[in-house]
Amino acid sequence: MSDMPEIVSIGEMLVEIMRKDVDVPLDRPAEFMGPYPSGAPAIYIDAAARLAASTGFIGVLGPDEFGNAVERRLEEDGVDVSQVKRREGQTTGCAFVAYRSDGSRKFIFHLRYSAAGTLSPEDVSEDYLSGTKLLHLMGSALSVSQTSRDACYKAMRIVKSRGGLVSFDPNLRPELLGVEKVREICEPVLKECDIVLPSGEEASMLTGIDDADEACRALLKNSKVVVLKMGSEGCKVFTNEEEIYVPPFPIERVMERVDPTGAGDCFDAGFTTSYARGSSLIDSARVGNTVGAFAITKLGPMEGAPFPEDIRRVERQIGWNWQD
Repeated sequence: MSDMPEIVSIGEMLVEIMRKDVDVPLDRPAEFMGPYPSGAPAIYIDAAARLAASTGFIGVLGPDEFGNAVERRLEEDGVDVSQVKRREGQTTGCAFVAYRSDGSRKFIFHLRYSAAGTLSPEDVSEDYLSGTKLLHLMGSALSVSQTSRDACYKAMRIVKSRGGLVSFDPNLRPELLGVEKVREICEPVLKECDIVLPSGEEASMLTGIDDADEACRALLKNSKVVVLKMGSEGCKVFTNEEEIYVPPFPIERVMERVDPTGAGDCFDAGFTTSYARGSSLIDSARVGNTVGAFAITKLGPMEGAPFPEDIRRVERQIGWNWQD
């Protein structure tokens, strides 16, 4: 793989350890499963790599078995990991997750004081970003620590100065920082990024506007494209010229919903890789819906992200094509 990948993400890398059964809280002894490779920026870049994009990642792991699990998954799927550092004296981040029968989840994160929290501007190489067509940033990476935030800002400045695109998923984590603080740290990115990919709740939290559509229109103040992620209802693309609703990929015809973790990150990968390749907004949104739909069909944040042959196989099964 080239030393200068075309699509790069930066931020936290961790493992998830999940409750085996639903409705078992995290404050009592019970069985867990895992570790599963995770971290929103890492989920994103792995999904992009599975779509045959030229990808690279900037992040920090501990010199431990959990770090091995994450780095091995990225490398096996084709991500360039030459900029993934192993920091002595640090442990790889982790999250413990409990699932509820109403579909919600409870997380306990160990991130800020993990290897992920030590990511810093010194870990960002200007030369490495020289060929970047698109940099993808996540609000979670801005929230982990001040040094991680500064590393993301530095990467953004480099890519923008060289004419590249920047996409941003707010991926708000109120459990890491309060909403007001998250708005503050997202503001520099919102002023510079080209594509914003929020959920309705995130768009409202960022703007203070309750109506999701109006909030997305407000986010167009500085961005070219805003994509409202609506889960099982598909998505809506906003530009200053048009608004396009794109229905969901009908994955439920052939596969069951298993785990929603990572679906939004995988949507981001589908949309941005397609857009970076020159596809239209509607085609990019269709790819995003498709990749996000596959993500929920397997347990584990990265496990469901499809390869192109997986998409083609299921399209044949259901008689559907994103070009229709």
